[in-house]
This record gives sequence, structure tokens and C-alpha cells, in this order.
Amino acid sequence: MFDSFFKFDENGTDYKTEIIAGITTFLAMAYILGVNPSMLVEGGMPATAVFFSTAIASGIACIIMGLVAKFPVGLAPGMGLNALFTYTIILEMGSSWEAALAAVFISSIIFLIITVSGLREAILNVIPIDLKLGIGAGIGFFLAFLGFKGAGIVVSDSSTLVAMGNLLAPSTILALIGMLITLVFHIKKMPAAVFFGMVITAVLGVIFSFLGFGTGNPLMPSIPAQVISFNFDMSLFGGFLRGFGQLFSNIPNLFMMVFSLLFVTFFDTTGTLMSLGRQCGFIDEEGHAVGIENAFLSDAVGGIVGSICGTSTVTAFVESATGIGMGAKTGLAAIVTGILFLLSVFIAPLILSLFTPSVTAAALVIVGFMMMAQLDDVHWDNQVIAASVFMTIIMMILSYSISLGIAWGFLAYFVGSLAEGRYKEIGREMYVLVIVFVVYLFFGL
Repeated sequence: MFDSFFKFDENGTDYKTEIIAGITTFLAMAYILGVNPSMLVEGGMPATAVFFSTAIASGIACIIMGLVAKFPVGLAPGMGLNALFTYTIILEMGSSWEAALAAVFISSIIFLIITVSGLREAILNVIPIDLKLGIGAGIGFFLAFLGFKGAGIVVSDSSTLVAMGNLLAPSTILALIGMLITLVFHIKKMPAAVFFGMVITAVLGVIFSFLGFGTGNPLMPSIPAQVISFNFDMSLFGGFLRGFGQLFSNIPNLFMMVFSLLFVTFFDTTGTLMSLGRQCGFIDEEGHAVGIENAFLSDAVGGIVGSICGTSTVTAFVESATGIGMGAKTGLAAIVTGILFLLSVFIAPLILSLFTPSVTAAALVIVGFMMMAQLDDVHWDNQVIAASVFMTIIMMILSYSISLGIAWGFLAYFVGSLAEGRYKEIGREMYVLVIVFVVYLFFGL
């Protein structure tokens, strides 16, 4: 049955290859089980509930991708999207986590409509590709900044705003060691480098505490009282339904939340799925990835599932390339990845005790480093592009807001294009966006 459904012979694969590839993809993505709770908890969400929602939403989304699109692609709450969810929508805009989940639900519904209606290509042509790359890289820098901050490497300062923290603190030393270990793994092209880097860092942290170095520090990992638990915290499930009231009480805020989520999701997903589709060899004579629309459909449904379960936007993970590199060609690999995510709900105490901010800092910094690579494709010889990308990145970090960084980048691009006399080439959509961003930046919401 599976052989005919996934067409193993036609795709040149088999059960063993797909299963091993699915396990590999899970290991490459598993770091999100520790990172996502450590980030969303700052938005007032209970860590145990975030872990359960992350595991369940990821598992369901992966299985949907495997059955509907038959792509060997894993899905989970996206890095960058979880930062946008927590630090911009909740902390900066002052929204409740329920309202933030409602915004994720609406943005995912819109993404689904865009996918089904065939508007994706038209939207892709509205936004300059360099600006998309700049936003992706800016989110990478922002994630790295969060990692440094969470580990105490960078701290606030009344005189200089930010300063170097105490590098001799046990939790900070552990974070630095973790970053170095993970960086070495990444440079050596080790599969699941981020996950194994976190595991080794967590083990070292437990040893440090056992030896009396950092004992009692909440940022240090510890051995849980129990490894396996059947007590599931489902308090976030359906929470988005309670957020619509607050969400629609401020329409300008609603627009910025949904737009930011949709923008980042749309272009991140497009780049990821197109790249993974090519790596799988699903390319027709015209250079298009075969079956890509079903993959986008699965991704959009995954986002809806995530909001219902109670987590930030679920999307395709580029780490799926590790499984593809192991020979994955069908959706069975994604299903295996999804099953492993579902099974991980039983080890919540272990993950939450070991993957503290000092441990997850390495994941944030290394993932940020990898996202920064997008700058290589930016046309730096074009001054308008260079200025808009620069403003996007620098303001995203300094304002501590992904949406503000996007707004500054668009505004810089618009002003620069007018200075070059290209006002006729700017579409009406861009004029509308700039007006909204000007109101957002200068008058607040």
C-alpha cells in the first residue's frame, strides 16, 4: 500500500531510506522543542503547555505534508516567527498571547487563501527580492541578539544601552562553550549539528552543577525528577478563540500583526519549499517544482493547526535538507518525522529541564548565523537596495522589533526609489504599504 501510494520505485527509494531520512530530519529539527518554550514563555505562556503544543502541532503538520504533498519536508514553529510572535506582537505591541494566537490563525487562513487562489506569484512580484533577503537576514541577526541576551553575554546598560555581561558567570561560560561546540559541528557539516550541540551543552551544564559550579542558577540545566510524563498541559489549546475580541479592538494593530506574520511566513516558506523541492529533484521541464502547490497548501494548514494547538506559526524547516541528503524522496520521511514529534510529548520534563536559555542560546546564535548567509545574494552595488537592507537589519535589532525593522526597510526603499525617479515603477501596493508604515512609525498604534 505504501509502495504504491508514495511510488517508491518511481522515485528511486525504499522504506529503509525514507525511515532513516525521517529520523535524520527530526534530529535536525528537534532543537525547536527546547527553543520554542524558552522563547514563548517570555510572552506569558506556560513552558509545559508550549512544549506540548509545539510537539503536537509539529507532528500533525509533518504528517499532513507527508500525506497531502508527499514531500519529505518537516514542519514546526518557525524560527523568527516565534520571535516575532513573542517580542513584537506580545511584548512590544502589548497583546495577550491569546490575541497573538488569533493573529496567527488569521494570517494562516489568508496564506491558505493565497495558495488556493493562485495569487502567490503575483505577490512575489510586488516585493523586491533584495528586501526579502534583507528581512530574512535581519531576523537572523535578531535571533542571535536574543541568544546573546538570554545567555547574559549582552546585558542592558544605563549609559550605553547595551554592554558586555559577566563572562565568568557559570551560565554565560556554558553558553559560550555551547556556541563553540555547535559552530564546530556546523562547520564540519555534521547532521543535526544544532540539536547535538544543545545536547552536549546540556550534559556539560549538568556536570558543572554537580561539581558545584553554577548550582542553583535557574539558567543552568538540571536533571528532572522524572524523565517520562503522561501529564499533558493542554491549557493553550483553543486559546486563540479568546483573543479575537482584543485583536479586533485595535484595527491598525491587527493589520500590522497579521501583515508581519503573513509577510515573514509567505517569503520564508516560498524560499524554503522551492529550495527543498529542487534538492529533491522535483523539477519539470520549465524549471518549476512539481507538486509545490500541495506543499504550500500543507504548510498553510500547518499554520492553522499550530494556532489552534497554541503555538506560533508552524512552517517548513530548511533543516529538512538533512533528510533529503540522506536520500528522502517521498512523504513517508515527513510522516516518520511527525510521529517522532508526537512521541516526544512523553519526555517533556527531560527537555524542559535540560534546554534552558544558556543551552538554547547556541541554537539561536547558530541559526541566526545561517540566516545571515542570505546577504550574499543582495545587490550591494545598488545604493537603494543597500540602504533599505541596512535600515531593515539595524532597526530590527535596535528597536527590538521585527515589524519595525520591516517598516524602516520599506520606507528606505520607497524614498530611495523616488530619489532615482522611479516613482512610475512603484506599484500601487507599495504606496499603500508605505502609508501604513509611516502611520505605524511616526504616530504609533
